[in-house]
Amino acid sequence: MTTQLTIGPVLFNWSAERWRDFYFKIADEAPVDSVYLGEVVCSKRLPFYAEYIPEVAERLAAADKEVVFSSLALVMNNRELAGVSELADQTDSLVEANDLSAISYLSGKPHIVGPYISTYNEGTAGFFVEQGAKRIVLPPEIAAATIAELAKIGVELEIQVFGRLPLAISARCYHARSRNLHKDNCQFVCGEDLDGMELSTVDGKEFLAVNGTQTLSHSYGNLAPELSTLLELGVSHYRLSPHAIDMVAVAQCFRDQLDGRLDAGEATARLSELALGVPFADGFFHGQAGVDWTPAEV
Repeated sequence: MTTQLTIGPVLFNWSAERWRDFYFKIADEAPVDSVYLGEVVCSKRLPFYAEYIPEVAERLAAADKEVVFSSLALVMNNRELAGVSELADQTDSLVEANDLSAISYLSGKPHIVGPYISTYNEGTAGFFVEQGAKRIVLPPEIAAATIAELAKIGVELEIQVFGRLPLAISARCYHARSRNLHKDNCQFVCGEDLDGMELSTVDGKEFLAVNGTQTLSHSYGNLAPELSTLLELGVSHYRLSPHAIDMVAVAQCFRDQLDGRLDAGEATARLSELALGVPFADGFFHGQAGVDWTPAEV
């Protein structure tokens, strides 16, 4: 089985130039095989960087990286639905469907089922394969035992192995509400938090992060200690979710581990330095509370 390292779509509201330059750097320096582009969280952000998408896609393709276009995770109106339809109609690249409306438009064509669609059992996975799915990106809360069952379907499986985990997406924007603003006049305050706005419990414990309408884990999901297990389970694609840290170094760390040049302990230590103090979590993989970090217990 050929293992592939992927970079997921940028989930945060970065400036257009930062967004463009991030992908240019990934194209030129990161040892990854596939890169996902597009707006997943809020369609209001897309016009700011849309003009750079063709240039970025061309740069990535020139660097021999597979380009995949990601759809919205929550379609709220006819304008957004038309955007999903237009995305599905393009034929030059694969599309990652993050909403069932995208699945319906892509039916009969090769596509990727994204992590925002609940693929939890063999029946669901089999249905998507019948619709044309060539790869399924598993939801972050999937445990190892379920991954083993889904691998029997014979479809490519991708799982996020680094980055804040997408937990929920809402029609309302808590990011705007936190500044006493309405969603329709949000003033794009989510752009003030490059990796999301961190939240704490009432007793001061860091817990979640908010990214516009999206809720993420506060911890970075990190499955570097489980790569050998994931390989045995049949996972072929390993996703890194972009953050405002040195993602080229993160990618190199996972590439070295996949290629046998770095063991799990060394990889975890290196990633801890790159994460700039953000804790790790892998509880979902072990069927525990998602916030748990098993290597710490060991």
